Amino acid sequence: MKIPKITDAIFHHSLGCVLSAMMLMGCGSTQVQSPTPDVALATQFRNADLFERDALNDREWWSRFDDPILSSLIAKSLNTNYDVKMALSRIKGARAFRDAQASRLWPSLDVQGSTASSHSGLPQSVKQGIPDTKSSALGLNVAWEFDLSGGISAAKDAAEADLLSAQYGVIGMKLLIASEVATQYFLLRSTEHDLKLIEALAVSQHETLHLTTRRFNEGLSSELDLQSAIAEVNEIDAKIPPLRMLIASLQTQLALLLGENPSTMVVPSVANYDLPKSPLIGTAQPLDLLKRRPDLMAAESHYAAESLRTEEARSQYWPKLFLNALLGREDLRLNGLNLAPVNFSNVALTFAMPIFNAGRIQAGVEAQSSRENEALLGWQKSVLTALKEVEDSLVVCHEEQKRGEFLAQSLQSKRLVLRKAESLFAQGESDKLVVLQAQRLVLLSEMSVTDQRAKRLLADVQLYKALGGGWNVSKEESKEGTTNE
Repeated sequence: MKIPKITDAIFHHSLGCVLSAMMLMGCGSTQVQSPTPDVALATQFRNADLFERDALNDREWWSRFDDPILSSLIAKSLNTNYDVKMALSRIKGARAFRDAQASRLWPSLDVQGSTASSHSGLPQSVKQGIPDTKSSALGLNVAWEFDLSGGISAAKDAAEADLLSAQYGVIGMKLLIASEVATQYFLLRSTEHDLKLIEALAVSQHETLHLTTRRFNEGLSSELDLQSAIAEVNEIDAKIPPLRMLIASLQTQLALLLGENPSTMVVPSVANYDLPKSPLIGTAQPLDLLKRRPDLMAAESHYAAESLRTEEARSQYWPKLFLNALLGREDLRLNGLNLAPVNFSNVALTFAMPIFNAGRIQAGVEAQSSRENEALLGWQKSVLTALKEVEDSLVVCHEEQKRGEFLAQSLQSKRLVLRKAESLFAQGESDKLVVLQAQRLVLLSEMSVTDQRAKRLLADVQLYKALGGGWNVSKEESKEGTTNE
């Protein structure tokens, strides 16, 4: 059978319906106004005068710690971490749902074909009134719901907002993973340094015990001094296993963050590793957080999606208009005689409007409005949480900096004491125990300095995270749902 040829009359009639539908659909666009915080935002953070005023725009903020190993670990985790991969997968699903909603704005076209044959076996004289028939038909079925009330457009825009929220979710997850890798890495390095200091302190305490035991045997020291030395040795030795356990746990945690086998040591040991200095961090203004933190942008997009779905729910009050058309061509044979092929068409416009539904539409609108309000309240809370996290991080950074200055002065004084004790011992004016005691105080002070430096670095990481980490949504980011699958 030949492909049907649609007549000019049918074509122009259908084209008129299509153009009219497109004109009606042009009125269905919905815009959502961005929310504003309920609380007034200050022009600057409380402790911002202690930091740079420039806006944070370092996407790879971890590079400012000038640690190649840390940079390589974070760069790898952003591609291999399973939480990041799951976030990227959610983008793919959100994009597919957006496309499905957008398709509702267009007509659906289906090809229909049929063939039928009827043979009665009656005499030829009877078949003149009841003929044998054989027919073949091929047609194009068109179905279209016109978006008179804008409900379909609102649903499509809501799905678009969900897609944007998923894209911000990827950025937020990358920021979370990067900050977590940096946190675990600095904890690992500081713990390794603590273990070295504790092991050095243990050596010093064992030497002290050896000297105290000899003095006790010579009657120059009391049993109290001996038992005190034994207790101090055992106390120092008992601190070594927990540090080794913590190092092993941090290694497995970093392996998990990198998507590696936890049985693999992902961070190599570095001899004489020195914790990096704290970088200068720009804080900008509180208002900048609204467009810089991915979690706030995701919450805003979620609110926009719920607001658009409220518009979709309200559209159920309005009438609906449907177009259904079947256009085609049919071949017919009667008693073995071929008849001329004929064109056929069936075009119908259907109008429907709700009159009574026992409050179903109103209940749906109220339920969706509640979800919209919940999303708005969630965004408001997220704004306050973001401000709190920044203020807390600024305070910790500032106070740890002052604490570090005091501990550095204390360490310097104890080192002077150690040098003096060593000088007196070399001149024979003091015994070895005084030197060992001074060494012990220096090692303990060095541990305090290491602890402070590590906490300051962790506070820096948390501040970067609280400020949004310098991430920005771009066209490249929006493509990640497909390029990384």
